[in-house]
Amino acid sequence: MDHPLRRPEEILAYRPLNQILKSGAVWTIGPADSVMAAARLMDEKNIGFLVVLDRDAIAGVVSERDCVRRVVLMGKSPEATAVRDIMVENVIKARIEDTFAECLRLMHTHKIRHLPVVREGKVVGVVSIRDLLREAVEHHARIIGELERERMTMLTSTA
Repeated sequence: MDHPLRRPEEILAYRPLNQILKSGAVWTIGPADSVMAAARLMDEKNIGFLVVLDRDAIAGVVSERDCVRRVVLMGKSPEATAVRDIMVENVIKARIEDTFAECLRLMHTHKIRHLPVVREGKVVGVVSIRDLLREAVEHHARIIGELERERMTMLTSTA
């Protein structure tokens, strides 16, 4: 049975981020804001990661883990500690045209769970390892469905 050729974006590894990102919402905080403000924003939005913007440029990123490890466990006051004091400054970013495989490689190599996504230097989204996992599960469900339909077609055509 002939298989139609698949376009690169139909192959999971080659799927670009612009097809994976479900929401363009990017939650941000300023470097001078308190860690308590960051924690409250993450709680309110039910997220665990914020992009730190300074004059519309990425200054860093901060996660719930950063708040716990660099503030709570160090006995610092979340109200008196600025985000700039705990944020990660060397930000690993993805470009909107990067692929699923490139993002997965970046996350694995740098041992990170979130990637800010940029287009022409501006943040347009954040992709998480959970987003990539969801994409993989949905992709594999589609492939399994196609294989089951193909199998049924083969079985009914030979009967």
